[in-house]
Amino acid sequence: MDDQILKPGDRDYVGALAAGLEVLQSFDAEHPRMTLSEVAARANIDRAKARRFLLTFHALGFVKRIGRQFELTPRVLKLGYAYQASNQYRAAIQQYLKEVTAELGESSSLAVLDGNEVVYVVRSAARHRLMAITLSVGARLPAAYTSMGRVLLGQLPEAEIDGFLAKVELQAFTPFSVTTRQALKEKILTARDQGYAIVDQELDSGLRSVALPMFSGNGDLLGAVNISTNAARVSLETLQRVYLPRLREVAGNIRQLKT
Repeated sequence: MDDQILKPGDRDYVGALAAGLEVLQSFDAEHPRMTLSEVAARANIDRAKARRFLLTFHALGFVKRIGRQFELTPRVLKLGYAYQASNQYRAAIQQYLKEVTAELGESSSLAVLDGNEVVYVVRSAARHRLMAITLSVGARLPAAYTSMGRVLLGQLPEAEIDGFLAKVELQAFTPFSVTTRQALKEKILTARDQGYAIVDQELDSGLRSVALPMFSGNGDLLGAVNISTNAARVSLETLQRVYLPRLREVAGNIRQLKT
């Protein structure tokens, strides 16, 4: 089997499977329970097709019905567990990030790039809450406005960075947000050159974070690791002088692991 990515309409592309996965992904924190019509609209399919998918997922135990509404069941966690369990570094990273949180009192996470977003795959949360939304494993944030996103984008070939910039939606989340593609590209290339990224209140007022790439012992990119904090509590100088070296220590320990 070659590495060419199939497109809709290709002979081996299973459109029904793709549409079914869109139905599952239509549920999120803002839409935990929906009617048939709402699912059809969010998955961009007609009601008849949405109904067949939902009834099939219901039969398989991935969806439950509550009156006219549907919601996911804990069975969907089995799909993500296979990904978590297949990575031998995950448990070690979790332990190191817990130590960071215990030592510094700040949240620390590992994320990977998925399209225009970063997806949290390991998380150690501090007691205090930094954002209006709850961040946990599986949470997604825009790569353009996160330190982990910029670090991961910096690991891409320049042509892929340009491809990302051509399609990404820029948004002024705060007065500090980058709003031009050229400025964002400069931030990404700076992250590549210096080996880390700091994002200061671009996604959420008061949210400040530092991130760097994390590699396995054989040099494979595992994701980006960060420490996030409150700008009123931790200065940029402390972020660079104290938090960045601590992240480098964690990344170095992971790279030395034998799996």
